[in-house]
Amino acid sequence: MTETETARRPALLTVDDDPNVSRAVARDLRRQYAGEYRIVRAESGQLALDALREMKLRGDDVAVMLADHRMPEMNGLEFLEQAMDIYPAAKRVLLTAYADTNAAIEAINVVDLDYYLLKPWDPPEEKFYPVIDTLLKEWTASDHAPVAQTKVIGHRWSQRSYKVRDFLARNQVAYRWYFSDESEAERLLAAAGIDDQVIPVIITTDGTVLVNPTDAEIAGHVGLSVAPTEDFYDVVVIGSGPAGLGAAVYAASEGLKTVVIESRATGGQAGQSSRIENYLGFPDGVSGSQLTERARRQAVKFGAELITTREVVGIQANGAARTVRFADDATVNAHSVVVATGVSYRQLTAPGIADFTGQGIYYGSALTEAANCAGEDVYIVGGANSAGQAAVHFARTSRTVTILVRGSGLESSMSSYLIDQLRAIDNIVVRTCTEVVGASGDGHLQQLTLRNATTGESETVDTQWLFVFIGAAPRTDWLDSSVHRDDHGFILAGPDLIVEGRRPEGWPLDRDPYHLETSLPGVFVAGDVRSDSVKRVASAVGEGAMAVTLVHRYLSKS
Repeated sequence: MTETETARRPALLTVDDDPNVSRAVARDLRRQYAGEYRIVRAESGQLALDALREMKLRGDDVAVMLADHRMPEMNGLEFLEQAMDIYPAAKRVLLTAYADTNAAIEAINVVDLDYYLLKPWDPPEEKFYPVIDTLLKEWTASDHAPVAQTKVIGHRWSQRSYKVRDFLARNQVAYRWYFSDESEAERLLAAAGIDDQVIPVIITTDGTVLVNPTDAEIAGHVGLSVAPTEDFYDVVVIGSGPAGLGAAVYAASEGLKTVVIESRATGGQAGQSSRIENYLGFPDGVSGSQLTERARRQAVKFGAELITTREVVGIQANGAARTVRFADDATVNAHSVVVATGVSYRQLTAPGIADFTGQGIYYGSALTEAANCAGEDVYIVGGANSAGQAAVHFARTSRTVTILVRGSGLESSMSSYLIDQLRAIDNIVVRTCTEVVGASGDGHLQQLTLRNATTGESETVDTQWLFVFIGAAPRTDWLDSSVHRDDHGFILAGPDLIVEGRRPEGWPLDRDPYHLETSLPGVFVAGDVRSDSVKRVASAVGEGAMAVTLVHRYLSKS
């Protein structure tokens, strides 16, 4: 049995200040129960409490606690009273060398004692094991299952708590969320010795406590890679949306040493989609997270490295190499680069919006908040497919879903199949010619001010939930002038760089740029971040694959 498997077995804990007696109790327990349970022994109440807190943070479970009554400094009753706050479901046994009726009665009243046991108990087969067997049978039948997940404790309307949950969810890290005022959250915080004013608090599966950590700190403790393992690659892919993952899969499968750099989480905007129903090969639809997680696993299977929480701030030519620079001044070098940073939703600028971002106002579908929207009135801004897909998703549990569209209809921006779905769902309302002009609340969103663009009339509606899907701003602010962009910030490539038959200024080669090649030779672009690209998942994946073909061509000519 591995160390991890041993730690995951439920524990039987015994505490006695007499070392000889302590070893004897542990020996009897180990002889009968070591196959299914881990035996933990302590020689003082404080040491036992420390052990319980450590197990609590790791997510281990405790089935039975046996405590000697007459211990100095902390007697058995005092120990069990504190221990039950940490493991309320564990069965509690008080041990004593002689009958003490008053102690037994007090224990039953104070800690809801399960059994009062006299020492010694020779033979244990008659006087000890039957008692423990009964307690274990009762414990096994109760709801005591441990949470073998990363734990997140935070306030409901905390911006940082939301961002932590979103980061974990989008990186496919299993976690359990606790509101800070839940009893289990209070136990976990007490076990960690943490005040709830400094949350969010993350407790990893190995018991490590992270207080208000950065994304990079979280990534480093939950198994995500945060640094390249090599100094030089064949291709560096910047961004892990559909285009970046497509490039990674094809590059790695064709033998290129590949690393993907992502600032936050795989999937990009597509990864936040609740349902994609028009992607080839998925007639029943597929969620964005499912699609991108499959692509991520596929890329890793072929040998691609995926690095998260690293922000790229520049690309430059160093002879034949292309150097990618990170925000912390670290660098990674490669023969070629594929830029697939995608786009982000444009920000609403109405008064109050910025104040409640992450506190009732979210950009993208924010699926981590879907459960909290049950029975509530949800508002969605946007008229493209992503907005429609989110509306269908939220309508399953929300009381109402209202889509706010500035234009006169959805037909020019949303697929017809999705428009038909919206019309068939009774609790979805589409309000055209309507925009959000204000937001207000106390600590979180509580009201929106809407204005009809046709009549100019305004009204205030009560809601705690607004999800925004407007426009597409390219993630290219980090690029310098060596990579040419259009007036909107999208990257120019291939034929778009040829103006009046002339190659871009500073182009050093005696050939025209390849189709997806930027104004910096060896640097290619794929997906939504490319100027005049088709904003569809399928086209992004296709461009990622095409970019790799052009990388091969570039490498063969270099």
